[in-house]
Amino acid sequence: MTYKFTRLSSRGMIAFGHDIFMAALSVNVALYLRVGDDLFNRLDLVYVGTPLIAVLAAIVFYIMGLYRGIWRYASMRDLIAITKSTSLLILIFALVMFFATRLEDYPRSAPLINWFVLMALLGGPRFIYRMIKDRRVDIPHMASTTRTIPSLLIGASDGAELFLRALDRNPNIPYAPIGLAAEKKSRKGLDIHGVPVLGVIDDLEDIIDELEKGGEKPQRLILTKDDWPGEKVRELYDISEKVGIPLTRLPKLTDLKSGSSDSIEVRPIDVEDLLGRPQKALDKSLPKSLVNGKRVLVTGAGGSIGSELVRQICSFGPKEILLIEASEYALYTIDMEVSRNYPELKRQALICNIREEGRLNEIFAQNKPELVFHAAALKHVPLVEENPVEGILTNAIGTRNVADACVAHNVQAMVQISTDKAVNPTNIMGATKRIAESYAQALDMKKTGCRFITVRFGNVLGSTGSVVPLFQKQMRAGGPLTVTHKDMNRYFMTVREAVELVLQASVLAQKDNTLDGKICVLDMGEPVKILHLAEQMIRLSGFEPYKDIDIEITGLRPGEKLFEEIFHGDEPPTPCGLDGVLIATPRILDAQQLGQTLSELKSTCLDKDSTAALQMVKQLVPELKHEKLV
Repeated sequence: MTYKFTRLSSRGMIAFGHDIFMAALSVNVALYLRVGDDLFNRLDLVYVGTPLIAVLAAIVFYIMGLYRGIWRYASMRDLIAITKSTSLLILIFALVMFFATRLEDYPRSAPLINWFVLMALLGGPRFIYRMIKDRRVDIPHMASTTRTIPSLLIGASDGAELFLRALDRNPNIPYAPIGLAAEKKSRKGLDIHGVPVLGVIDDLEDIIDELEKGGEKPQRLILTKDDWPGEKVRELYDISEKVGIPLTRLPKLTDLKSGSSDSIEVRPIDVEDLLGRPQKALDKSLPKSLVNGKRVLVTGAGGSIGSELVRQICSFGPKEILLIEASEYALYTIDMEVSRNYPELKRQALICNIREEGRLNEIFAQNKPELVFHAAALKHVPLVEENPVEGILTNAIGTRNVADACVAHNVQAMVQISTDKAVNPTNIMGATKRIAESYAQALDMKKTGCRFITVRFGNVLGSTGSVVPLFQKQMRAGGPLTVTHKDMNRYFMTVREAVELVLQASVLAQKDNTLDGKICVLDMGEPVKILHLAEQMIRLSGFEPYKDIDIEITGLRPGEKLFEEIFHGDEPPTPCGLDGVLIATPRILDAQQLGQTLSELKSTCLDKDSTAALQMVKQLVPELKHEKLV
C-alpha cells in the first residue's frame, strides 16, 4: 500500500523540528570530534554547513516519512527508517559541500563521523522516550512470514502495538494486519510498526469499502482494547454483521505483555461485551486496606458470586480464608483453585449448611473470622417456588443464623449479598431475600458492634442457573431458545462488577456511619431485553435467528416478573462517594420483634406447614404479590 503525503500533526511538527535541530547540531559535533579546538579556525565551514544540512534534512526527512510512526511505539522498523534517511541526507550533504567548497578545508572523514553522530541524535531520543513509556527495554526482531488472514485492527493504541509486536516475534500467527482504524483523528495517516492508520472508527464502513475496492478486503475485524463500552461494541457488531466480516477481539493486554506469543489467538465477542452500558470500573485499592492481614469467611464459597469473591479476596492478601459451602464438589473445586493460585495462603474448606446454627457457631468460635461475606442462598426462582419451605429456611433463617453468629463472635463486619428480586417481590425467592435484607438492616441499626452491609444487584451474566448458560445449552442442542415473554427485560452485570461492588460497599459502609442500615446498589443503567439478548447470542455463534436457530416464547413462569426493579418506592436512591454506586434509603423493622417472628417462621417451616409459612412471609413482606397469597 502506498503512502500519501499528509499534513503533520502538532506532535509531528515537534518531532520534525527536533530532527532538523539535531541535523544542524550534528555538523558541529562531527567537526569538533574531527578537528577539536581547531574548529574555531574553520568557522566558515560551520556557517555554510549548519544551515545547509538543516534545509536538506527538512526535505529528506519529510519525503522519507519519518513522522508517520508514533514515538512511543518506536521499533526496529523506525531504526531502519532513520538509517535510510540519515544515509541519504549525509550523502547529499557531502556532495553539495564538495561542489560548494571542493572539500578544501572540510575533512574527508567528517561525513562518516557526521553519520554516526546524527544516527545517535535521531534514534536515541526516540528509544529513550519509548523506554520511559514502557518502563522496560524491548526491541523485537523482525519476522518474515506468509500471513493468511487479512485483518483490520480496530483501535490504534497499546493493544494494537502489542499485537503487532507479537506478530513480529512469531511467524506462525496467521493474522495479516492491513490497516488500523484509530480512535483519534490525529493518528490518521500515521502508522504503527509499518501498519497504516487508514482512518477513524466512525468511518469504519468507508475504510472497508476502500480496502475492498483495492482488493484487500479484510477477513477479520479485531478489537484491540479491553475496555470498549458495551454500546460501542454493539455498534461495531452491527457493522460487522452488515459487511459480513466476523468481529473478534484480542487476548487481554496482560496476556500480550507476558510475551507468550506462541498461543495468541483472537477470540469471539463475549455476551458481556454487548451489555447496554460500559462495565463499571471501581477502585480496587480500597478493598485491600479492608481485607489485607485479616481472617475472612465466605459462605456459599463455591457458587458463582462466592467463588469470584474468594478469588478477589485472596488477591488482597488476607491472613486466612475460610470457605463455607454445602456442596462438596463446589467446595472441592474452589479449594483446589485457591491452593493452586495462592499456595502460601492459610485456608480452610468447611462443609456446612447455613441452616445448621450449631455448626456455624462452632466454626465461628474456633476460627474467629473478622470479616464475613454471606453469598450462600437458593436463588433459582422456579425451584424455590416448588420448594418454598426450603427457600425460607436457607435464605431467611440461614441468613439470620450467619448474622447472629457474627454478633455473638465479635465479627467486625458482615456483607449480605442481595438481589433486585427482593424489590416488590412476586416470588418466594425474592421475598426471602427481602427478609434477609430486613434482618441485616435491623441489626445494623441496633449497633451490635458488627457492621451489616447489604449489597443489591441484578442478574449476573453466566452465573449458575442464569439465562446465558441456559441459552448456550439450548444452542448446543440446536435450539430453540426459550424466552418466557417478548417484552421481558432484566438488569445485567458481570460477575466481576458484582464482586467489586460487594468489596467496595464493605469499605464504604465501614468508613461512613451515615450509611447505617442502608443498601448499596450498583447503577446498572438500562435493563436489557431478554429477546434481544437471545438474538445476539445466536448471531455470536455464527447463526441467523429464526432461520438457523428458532426462538420460542413460552409464557411467564410462576412467580416470574416481566420487569425487575432495583429500588422500592419507599427507598429513594441517593448517590454516594463511589462512582456507579447508589444508596437505598432503609425500611427498618425492629430487630428484636423481627427475630421473634423469624423463630416462629422457622418452627412453622420445620413442621412442613408451607401454607402458614407463606402467610408469615406475607406479614414480613407486605408488598409481596403471589398467586398463592390473596
